[in-house]
Amino acid sequence: MWAAAATFLLMMCWDGVVSSSGQEQDRKDGATPPTPSKQPHIIFILIDDQGFNDIGYHNPAIQTPTLDKLAAEGVKLENYYVQPICTPSRSQLLTGRYQIHTGLQHSIIRPRQPSCLPLHMDTLPERLRQAGYATHMVGKWHLGFYRKACLPTRKGFDTFFGSLTGSVDYYSYGSCDGPGLCGYDLHDNEDVAWGQEGKYSTTLFTQRARKILERHDPNERPLFLLLSLQAVHTPLQPPKSYIYPYRHMANVARRKFAAMVSTVDEAVRNVTYALRKYGFYRNSVIVYSTDNGAQPFTGGSNWPLRGRKGTYWEGGVRGVAFVHSPLLRRRRRVSKALLHITDWFPTLVGLAGGNISQSLDGYDVWSAISEGKESPRQEILLNIDPLHKPPAPSMTWGASAEGAPADPSKNLALKKPKKKKKKLLRLRPKQKSAFKLPKVNTKAKNKQKLQSLKPHLKVQSAYNLSIAGTSPFKQPEIFKSKSKRTTSQDHNLSWPQTTKTKLKLHLKSKRMSLPHQNTSLTDKNLLMTPSQSVWDTSVQAAIRVGDWKLLTGDPGHGEWVPPQVLPTLPGRWWNLERAFSAFYKTSKHKNIWLFNISADPYEREDLAKQRPDVVQQLLSRLAFYNRTAVPVYFPPDDPGADPGLRGGAWAPWVEDDDQEEKYDGIYKKVQEKNKKKRKKCRLCKLKAFFLKLNTRIMSSRI
Repeated sequence: MWAAAATFLLMMCWDGVVSSSGQEQDRKDGATPPTPSKQPHIIFILIDDQGFNDIGYHNPAIQTPTLDKLAAEGVKLENYYVQPICTPSRSQLLTGRYQIHTGLQHSIIRPRQPSCLPLHMDTLPERLRQAGYATHMVGKWHLGFYRKACLPTRKGFDTFFGSLTGSVDYYSYGSCDGPGLCGYDLHDNEDVAWGQEGKYSTTLFTQRARKILERHDPNERPLFLLLSLQAVHTPLQPPKSYIYPYRHMANVARRKFAAMVSTVDEAVRNVTYALRKYGFYRNSVIVYSTDNGAQPFTGGSNWPLRGRKGTYWEGGVRGVAFVHSPLLRRRRRVSKALLHITDWFPTLVGLAGGNISQSLDGYDVWSAISEGKESPRQEILLNIDPLHKPPAPSMTWGASAEGAPADPSKNLALKKPKKKKKKLLRLRPKQKSAFKLPKVNTKAKNKQKLQSLKPHLKVQSAYNLSIAGTSPFKQPEIFKSKSKRTTSQDHNLSWPQTTKTKLKLHLKSKRMSLPHQNTSLTDKNLLMTPSQSVWDTSVQAAIRVGDWKLLTGDPGHGEWVPPQVLPTLPGRWWNLERAFSAFYKTSKHKNIWLFNISADPYEREDLAKQRPDVVQQLLSRLAFYNRTAVPVYFPPDDPGADPGLRGGAWAPWVEDDDQEEKYDGIYKKVQEKNKKKRKKCRLCKLKAFFLKLNTRIMSSRI
């Protein structure tokens, strides 16, 4: 009897083992897992400057076996967008809002800038903490630290271990903001973590992440861990042992960059091993994402995408990302759903059962990722930067602004007329005009009607002159003819194609330029009267709507750089981070591009001329978003941030009790009424002097 009982118990235990292994096999085979009864643990791994071609499943030359396996068993996000530089991507991840709604439209936050995430704005870790999560961050912050209220531990994280600035030496943890201004940058919560020199940062950050997992009870409280690795950002400092597998690469920068990607792969392997070891994995969601495209100058590669880090071409904003989780309902697949980095805020908060009632620019896309449903997102505003506006070139007629139906090789510049002689612009005899006019019998009538046309030709952008065939504006009296014209649903006009004539116009062109103000573009200079342009196309902006992507202004250098043809690094990283590139140097002064990304993901065929109707609709969307923009906040560097004043380390330098300085314009301070006079001191005068000097230097560079 006892033997029978023992046999029965043994069979039950064996059945349990078989059942457990069978369930594990079902998960491996992609079977639908049960819905978790408790909040999942969320591990978000954010990589710095990893390009589209810098991962094994896009490029077999890069050895990332762990990342490849996790992505293959999860969901690869192949239509996922980030921002072109560090700070904007990180701000949108943590706030769920476009950078036009946080004041961070223009650039990164420099170490000496008194700027950070808006203090009143909720963050992702704050919402998760409200939902009962323990929140930890390890790695790079780069969202401002000029006062303690800006630190990660004041923005929702229970603990923080990492660097505050944008680029840190991997061994010494020194960070420089220009030549000769360097400081130590490694922090443990709100204190400087001295004594860590010589330890490789990727290894050090991974060890801290594993300690957090080891000390946390997965059954007691859900965990949110943001592992924001510094790699693979410059400086290129991989351990020598990781370089050997890439010894066949001729380009030294590419070789070192690939080695640093391998260090990331090993770090992710160690973290996932810890998740399994300490009981987190079966109820976890692992998100892997880059923060922007790669910089070919430092060994990265976005091939075959166009452009690079700091640009709005696909190479700068199309990000590498995947989700790995046993909780996914449909695994082992590639998702083409349109996603953006702002979507992680509502998606993860919703997955955690938190409150997402506030107004956000992101969408909850978990059903699109987990179940393969259609993404609720249909468009992405990549940015509107009113400060990045080149000096306005002379107005052009015809197709000088892209989107015109005219021949771009036959542009006529509307130059400023001389004082003495009235200059008449004549179209060449064989040139096709953008406007099709009926014949005019007498010169007197022609002159009279041309004079009546002048008010309609005062424009800020050349675009509204060039898009005559699809203009949404009221047809001037001179263009009316007896022939019938067709009108589309968008009230676009099509002109008669049967008549040809010479057009003589006398125009007094004015140099239109938007002053570099510390403000968003307002309705006054963008949303003009119906007789003017919908959008100033010299302003840097980018938007994706459905299959279409529109770029205006200067989107940045748009090269296609194969990985085997990598140029030499021209300067230090801070020169690459800034948008100092001159106005896009082409003979035609292009300032508008249109691409069908689904059909042309490499942006090789500009369709602005062929589809002016789409151009007009997307310009209207830019104008719509611009009405919601907040002023740009981009203050000058503060001499008080000098690490030498704080023992050689970067740290907050403004007391929380001090009143925050306000700026009207980039560097012009607002004079507040009834402000108490401060006592005069020589040090204050010296600081003011250097502030003014720095203001002049920075203003001339921007």
